[in-house]
Amino acid sequence: MSTTGTLRETAARCCKHVHVGAAVLPKPLFLADREVDDDGCEIKCATVATVAPEDDPTLSAAARKRPPTRYAQVLAAEFNSVVIEHHLKWAPLVHTLPGPIHQSAPPTTHLGRYDFHHVDAMVDWALERDMHVKGHVLVWHVTSPPCLEKMSPDEVRNAVKRHIFATMGYFRGRIRMWDVVNESLASDGTLVENVFYRKMGPDYIEQCFRWAHEADPSAFLIYNDNKVEGCGRGSEGCPPEDPERCKAMAPNQAKADGFYNLLKRMVDRGVPIHGAGMQAHFNAGGVRHQRPPTPSMVKRQIRRIGALGLKVNISEMDVRCTKLPANQTIRELAQTEIYRDVLAAALSEPAFDGIWLWGFTDRHTWVKNFYYDDSPLIFDENYNRKACYGAVEAALQTLCPGEREKCNFLEYDFDEDGKEWGHQWMMPEPEEEEENAGKDSTKEGQPDWVQPTT
Repeated sequence: MSTTGTLRETAARCCKHVHVGAAVLPKPLFLADREVDDDGCEIKCATVATVAPEDDPTLSAAARKRPPTRYAQVLAAEFNSVVIEHHLKWAPLVHTLPGPIHQSAPPTTHLGRYDFHHVDAMVDWALERDMHVKGHVLVWHVTSPPCLEKMSPDEVRNAVKRHIFATMGYFRGRIRMWDVVNESLASDGTLVENVFYRKMGPDYIEQCFRWAHEADPSAFLIYNDNKVEGCGRGSEGCPPEDPERCKAMAPNQAKADGFYNLLKRMVDRGVPIHGAGMQAHFNAGGVRHQRPPTPSMVKRQIRRIGALGLKVNISEMDVRCTKLPANQTIRELAQTEIYRDVLAAALSEPAFDGIWLWGFTDRHTWVKNFYYDDSPLIFDENYNRKACYGAVEAALQTLCPGEREKCNFLEYDFDEDGKEWGHQWMMPEPEEEEENAGKDSTKEGQPDWVQPTT
């Protein structure tokens, strides 16, 4: 396995175009990493941080003269695409993270005031380096302004439409692909009863896509969700398969089916949707609904969505390992196999068009903010390539003529000797009943990181 080049160079040799992207944050992009601030206090993870005016190259001549940060150097060299991780969500744009011009202003309840400053800086940086930019996300209940709850249905409807037109209109021609709606499904595959569902009705997703298409008819529009990455043998839309070597059920089968059925309904109704994003926030040590899907399950899900005429991408991938036993060899093996085998299976499907990681360095990962201390990405905290970097490269090489390596478990969950994928590290399922098994807070819109983590 060669690691002399970069992922961007490997992607350029693939026999089809593949987005190899990472979520980007403004603070490490423009400000060199420091462990402590001027007062000796530990600097918090940069997921929701912004850049002070004196460190902002769009505002400060001194900042423009600084050499590129290590974060920026690695990002530009290794990836051909970026996705805006946090700062393009609705609440950060108008409520929680105003730009430097309004830095001292209190959070607003006036949804007509937008400040795209932080996003502008990241988008311009990427476009100057010939990188594609994906917008994330227009409509997600978790990061929407809280004042929506106090509005009437007509007011919410008008606010959502205005938000879509304002945001897409501002970036028209610069951001050409968008996650339009995010995480609208509960774990049972039905719609979450979030503020948009309650105020606008169950057709709100379809309406958001129609508005997005009106706002920018040339944009590529995506529906994005989590725990939908794999489906079992015999799922709707899948051909019959070997019952001895393929599992009948994926860890989140009901949600994966709900994802497929939602997409199918939109396609059948002529909704302008072009792609589906499967997040792939995997927990290598997870059990029950937290267990990672097998590569063949992922391939099967992409295949049946592709049959609807949609493109599919892995949209937010990272692989947590600290729920495995404290054995570095086992953790590294698990992380490497998940990245390599899942991505190789995905890339083997014609409908698959992109790998997007949710960050790229363990120094700046949302996992440390929202879950626990972990090392889920392909570069370590010092920007060194980890073993799982080579795993992503090996997966890409399956599309490079003359560089392809044999990949097991693309079609089956068990090999010819009856060994299951991941048998060297996969945790056994608990025998006891799951605590609060009958309670599903995802139906009320609780995000994944507040769900049980085992």
